[in-house]
Amino acid sequence: MAGFQHLSDSSPLITIEQPPTIRIPEVEKGVGCDFDSYLLTPDNSLDDRIAEAKARLIGDVVILGHHYQRDEVIKFADFRGDSLKLSQQAAEADGRYIVFCGVHFMAESADILRRSHQIVILPDLNAGCSMADMADIGQVEACWSELESLGDLKVVPVTYMNSTAAIKAFTGEHGGSVCTSSNAAAVMRWAFERGERVLFIPDEHLGRNTGFRMGIPLGQMVVWNPYEEMGGNSPEAVRRSRIILWKGYCSVHQRFLPEHVARVRREHPGIRVIVHPECRFEVAQAADEIGSTEGILKAVEASRPGSQWAVGTEVHLVNRLSKTLRDRTIVSLDPNVCVCSTMFRISPRHLLWALENLVAGNVVNRVSVDDRTRHFARVALERMLSLR
Repeated sequence: MAGFQHLSDSSPLITIEQPPTIRIPEVEKGVGCDFDSYLLTPDNSLDDRIAEAKARLIGDVVILGHHYQRDEVIKFADFRGDSLKLSQQAAEADGRYIVFCGVHFMAESADILRRSHQIVILPDLNAGCSMADMADIGQVEACWSELESLGDLKVVPVTYMNSTAAIKAFTGEHGGSVCTSSNAAAVMRWAFERGERVLFIPDEHLGRNTGFRMGIPLGQMVVWNPYEEMGGNSPEAVRRSRIILWKGYCSVHQRFLPEHVARVRREHPGIRVIVHPECRFEVAQAADEIGSTEGILKAVEASRPGSQWAVGTEVHLVNRLSKTLRDRTIVSLDPNVCVCSTMFRISPRHLLWALENLVAGNVVNRVSVDDRTRHFARVALERMLSLR
């Protein structure tokens, strides 16, 4: 795909050899199966029916599984990874149908990057993202108007990949760029070359952690609360700032606390703590390492046998690492609080429902971004990718 770097995926793909003959319920061609009819599907038949439906659609469908997805769903994924990587892989694949086992903003990103003949499906449209929902396009436009009222501030917007298509498009249209958790510093440096300050949307923790590691003092960062006038800041404070942090956060990573780091160090002397940059500033400061999802995977996988790790990110990923790398001790920084509940909404039944509808010739839960939004969102994405 022109303008996009190919990213290979080292994660194993599920292979289906001689799938068992399972009778998929007969559905009139072009008429959808109602999801409610799947609620009583016996658990012991789900895997076989998903495998059979996928086999019937071979060459026509590509299934994407985000790292935080539950095991019983991700095992059917053709590709595993983070949202940008998966969207790029899907656009390069042959499948006409992209079934994204993730959350809504990820499916939007796949639709932004897809080829013209491809269709994106989200098995459950209720699988949203609390962080992305914290930045409404109307609120961002109002924020921009208030900043413009202060005079020539030379603000460059930077939006995290975990945002809606509308926010990505706003960023592209106003001279900004998208970033990921792994390249946020590079994108911020790019932005500072073009303006005096950055409006960072929607995760204040990623913005703060990134800015601080770049040498920007906390005193030169302000938090913009969209429910208060001027974001809850004085005009002078905004003018003095270098980074304006949107008041948003990940409901998973927000819940890790400094006391969790202290506890795990007491219980496992010598353990290394690695956390996602969406964690609170105090947690990031207390950790030994900070890494994106892919960064965490690479760090732990490259460590020596016998090493100990406490990982501050979504628990499905942590448990998967622990099962794979049995010669290392890998625990969650806090195993009681870190399930991504919105992504967890996608169940094997949702995946089966989406696939069997495709077998019947019916597309359900299509996610489609309008042409204007797609154009400006791609502008913002292309700016980021040009920095690689």
